[in-house]
Amino acid sequence: MSTRRNFLKNSAIISAALSVPASLKCNTASPQTAKGEAFILSTWNHGIPANEAAWKIVGEGGKAIDAVEAGVRVVESDPKSTSVGLGGVPDRDGNVTLDACIMDETGNAGSVCFLQHIENPISVARKVMDDTPHVMLAGDGALKFALDNGFVKKNLLTAESKKAWQEWAVKSKYKPIINSENHDTIGLLAMDKNGDLSGACTTSGLGYKMYGRVGDSPIIGAGLFVDNEVGAATATGMGELMMKTLGSFLVVELMRQGATAQQACEEAVMRIIKKLDYKDLQVGYLAIDKAGNMGAYAIQPGFNYALMKGGKNELIDAVSYLK
Repeated sequence: MSTRRNFLKNSAIISAALSVPASLKCNTASPQTAKGEAFILSTWNHGIPANEAAWKIVGEGGKAIDAVEAGVRVVESDPKSTSVGLGGVPDRDGNVTLDACIMDETGNAGSVCFLQHIENPISVARKVMDDTPHVMLAGDGALKFALDNGFVKKNLLTAESKKAWQEWAVKSKYKPIINSENHDTIGLLAMDKNGDLSGACTTSGLGYKMYGRVGDSPIIGAGLFVDNEVGAATATGMGELMMKTLGSFLVVELMRQGATAQQACEEAVMRIIKKLDYKDLQVGYLAIDKAGNMGAYAIQPGFNYALMKGGKNELIDAVSYLK
């Protein structure tokens, strides 16, 4: 009898732990798909040109998966964007190392991490998704796969990024000062005219990080998660915080349980606030649900995102926990 009582007690505790907070409960019915209305949502001001490229595909009836790849490639190839791809801020030893992942409407995903010398890691991740039985390739293995598939090896450390690294190195400490300016990932979510969702996330990671460090961007469920029955989410900011809470997966699961996209983003931030040391760090989440509703929330003020809908592309400041 005691064993049965303990079993029931433990089951109740587990059920409570897995349930959505009461304050987030709303209509738990699956949202109706917003077919016919495409839109794009991406992080930071470099999301504006990324959205333009993605819109050329979904605006003409193309697939979301093609749009998200095309959109973030624009930022990866822009040497002035010092947190993604070409021109990315290097690690403390002067190496530009890149992370990226991509996920389509079927649940397929591809990822690369600690990839060097390749300008467009998102396209390598797409190739991993489409042409291999794997989800993630890393380091030299990812580079070999890229070169074997026709990607061109090049020096990604631009003169500007090299100069900034050399100036940092003069007074460098073992642990760099973290702020919201030196790890600005681009995460991009798209809904096509068929109502299908896809996402992409790519970065050069934390500036002046330790050699070998990998952040949240290539981790399915941390930097990006897509479930075509429910919605999609992406993250930006200090990757260790998203990895410790699987934030993008959490946002989608909260939407599955009835939270709105906005409520889900806010709760994912609050998980960090309640559990981790956050005060000098930034995390921002973006989300889309299947009805075409969106959410955005951050720890610190200053997180903005680009929204393109109906052919209009605008930069919006997200609300934040700290004011």
